[in-house]
Amino acid sequence: MPIDAATTALVQSLGARALPLYLALLLLLLAAVTALWWLARRYTVPRRISLRVPGAYLLMRLAFGFAVVLAAAAVFAEVAEALGDGPRVGALDQVFSAAVLQAINPGVQRFFGALTHLADTPTLIGLGVVVAALLWWRQRRWLALAWVLSVAGNGLLNVTLKRIFARTRPVHDDALFSAQGFSFPSGHSSGAVVAYGMLAYVLLHSLSPGQARRASLPVVLAAGALAFSIGCSRIFIGVHYATDVLAGFASGSAWLAVCLGSVALTRHYQRPIA
Repeated sequence: MPIDAATTALVQSLGARALPLYLALLLLLLAAVTALWWLARRYTVPRRISLRVPGAYLLMRLAFGFAVVLAAAAVFAEVAEALGDGPRVGALDQVFSAAVLQAINPGVQRFFGALTHLADTPTLIGLGVVVAALLWWRQRRWLALAWVLSVAGNGLLNVTLKRIFARTRPVHDDALFSAQGFSFPSGHSSGAVVAYGMLAYVLLHSLSPGQARRASLPVVLAAGALAFSIGCSRIFIGVHYATDVLAGFASGSAWLAVCLGSVALTRHYQRPIA
């Protein structure tokens, strides 16, 4: 189906306003994370006085994680299906990407270019080694294993998905940045979600219960904002399409939910977690 002029104009308009759109979506994300955090604290964290049996909290955590997996998988499937149905989505992706690069100045691009390095493969490998070593040194060995499996597993998952879909990257004349390899889904987006989401979990479980309660919302918000911004940086520097980033967020969220659910089961059936 050819793209009509009205749709093209709308996508170009959104691309031309990419920076304020990013800020609006970031605020919306932070509000959604706050709401989910409140629900999780209310229904999945044990209270000192509670009528629920001990396993009920585990079941609610697993149900919450399962819902995240289903929602993320649905988003990924919808994007993948749209890309496979024909050139329409790809053409709109190209229109949006070109409009973004035309609208933003080189200074903004360089800022996002610096930010994107926080999810480069060498950065995540270095972060993975340092965090794993610290956890092992502090005798938190099950948590160290969970950390390594989550970050490394997401990397393998992303490589596999890229090879399956084999989508080429955006091509822009006189681009300030470039990247190699396939484009779909964005590895930086999924890697940022998993690495910094899991890092938030590790940090909170390294604090005392009282400190963790006070720090949980700021830490989760910071992790969410950082992961979202890193993913969006790939669009701003022109090395990924918007659908690549959306799919990366979806696959990363699903894998993170699986990893956190696995850790919850381990903590429940093996006390204390080393």
